[in-house]
Amino acid sequence: MSPYRPLALVAAIALLGGCATIPQPLQGTYSSVSTAAAQQGGAGGTHVRWGGEIIKTEPGPQQTCFYLLSRPLDDQARPKAGVEGENQGRFVACRNGFYDPEVFTRGRELTVTGTLHGIVSQKVGEFDYAYPRVEADVVYLWPKRVAPQRYGPGFYDPFWGPGFGRYYGPGFGGYGWGNPYWNQPRVIIVRPPHQHPPRGK
Repeated sequence: MSPYRPLALVAAIALLGGCATIPQPLQGTYSSVSTAAAQQGGAGGTHVRWGGEIIKTEPGPQQTCFYLLSRPLDDQARPKAGVEGENQGRFVACRNGFYDPEVFTRGRELTVTGTLHGIVSQKVGEFDYAYPRVEADVVYLWPKRVAPQRYGPGFYDPFWGPGFGRYYGPGFGGYGWGNPYWNQPRVIIVRPPHQHPPRGK
């Protein structure tokens, strides 16, 4: 066997892994315009991929608007947490249909893709804040972050990862339901083998 074949196989696996890092609904090419720059106007029609923490969710007669505290995205297109997730301002993303505020609750992480469409002014305390508005075509609700669980050697959960957040986009209906992969990790129980009592006892 050629000594180069194992290296080629490793390279192919690494390439596939890189392509699968960002969930498919969020993949694509987007502008690097920031929320701060968009507040100044002049970016209308720009296609963006932004994310952050939900501040509030407001369903309306035709669409639901999500007010978000913007955060930078990691290599999975998920809003960064902790020190790396420094606040980058605020924005609002709106999408047709009803999205339940009891599901899209304050503090949940959301990534959206869509087109910039003007500014929405709302009060933050006594301050008039200019929210850049995104007309969203994809709304991606990320699973809640959980502490890593320890399994026995060789055991892991293959169905829990970046590709299993709740995706709300084209083809998934106005009410936002339809993702077959719910956001709860499966529980793996490893049972010890059955032991028979020693003979004569």
